[in-house]
Amino acid sequence: MGVPVAQMWTVASYVLSQKLRGRKRYPLVLMLEPLFRCNLACAGCGKIQYPPHILKRQVSLEDCLKAVDECGAPMVSIPGGEPLLHPQIRELVDELVKRGKYIYLCTNAILLKEKLEAGWFTPSRHLTFSVHMDGQEEHHDFAVAREGTYQKAIAGIRLAVERGFRVTTNTTLFESCDPNSVRAFFDEMMEVGVEGMMVSPGYAYEKAPDQKSFLKRQKTHELFEMILSNRKDGKRSWRFNQSPLFLEFLMGKRDYECTPWGNPTYNMFGWQKPCYLLHEGYVETFDELLNDTAWQNYGRASGNPKCQNCMVHCGYEPTAVDHTFSSFGGLWGTIKAMVFNTYANPGARRRLAEEAKRPHGPLAQLVQLGIADEAKSGVA
Repeated sequence: MGVPVAQMWTVASYVLSQKLRGRKRYPLVLMLEPLFRCNLACAGCGKIQYPPHILKRQVSLEDCLKAVDECGAPMVSIPGGEPLLHPQIRELVDELVKRGKYIYLCTNAILLKEKLEAGWFTPSRHLTFSVHMDGQEEHHDFAVAREGTYQKAIAGIRLAVERGFRVTTNTTLFESCDPNSVRAFFDEMMEVGVEGMMVSPGYAYEKAPDQKSFLKRQKTHELFEMILSNRKDGKRSWRFNQSPLFLEFLMGKRDYECTPWGNPTYNMFGWQKPCYLLHEGYVETFDELLNDTAWQNYGRASGNPKCQNCMVHCGYEPTAVDHTFSSFGGLWGTIKAMVFNTYANPGARRRLAEEAKRPHGPLAQLVQLGIADEAKSGVA
């Protein structure tokens, strides 16, 4: 498992302290968005679609730290946009390290090599660069609509690893992805030397330009079963920077309910209700978010149509972590998932072989998006 023992101990101690205090709802990871602007324009992103006057804004260092202190979560994820574009990102990271927070700085890594060579950051067990990678080179460059992006990201990852930084990858999977290619991509990331990988099905952001490629729940189970089963094939040894129970949830082996308060979001508009993925308004304080949000109106059990196909890590991984430390069964299940993680599955192996015969890649994605004629003629 690609999570250091010191970090696991910090998280375990924190969760157990919340349990001893009788707190049903508590934050595990603060999703701190210091800005929305980015140097890429990915079709599945719901952030860069804001108007220019919003994209020019950013959360001040003071307000970022105030949100971190107010929330109190042991881990802070810094997505965007592209956080390396924030003028005070160095100071923010330094202050969070001083506070003992475990930081996941989410980046597309286009600027990572440049910033490392300029001495912007110092290696620390508290700092991890979480590099967004959409898959193997052809798929990644197509997904982000810019050739050469994969190689720039790999160069940044290699330099970060060489200099002693913690590095993970973060991959979002969509309807048209090739499970065989994803498995090969996992092998590539292990070869590069990343500490672990994070993976999640995409969520249909209302603002995202491409609404056709997001996975439905049953398709998610089928896809992740093909990808994550039979890990012994080819002597694969993958490390995931995630709860193994969450991965089993994606494979359809467990049934969890969303706990959106586990990964609260703060950005330039305030505390986002109810979660990172839905836009149901904002409140000024974390206490308001935690205590005044009608949580019963969200999650699959609520019947809310916006939640029925969501299986994203920011809603369900906190559930899996809570399960681990809530009972002996959860703890034992986690241990078993860590030790017996090959998941032999003949049916999934057969489906994986069938997928190898189907067309995949950029052309197949263009067909799904409804622009096949242009793609085949070389216009698209």
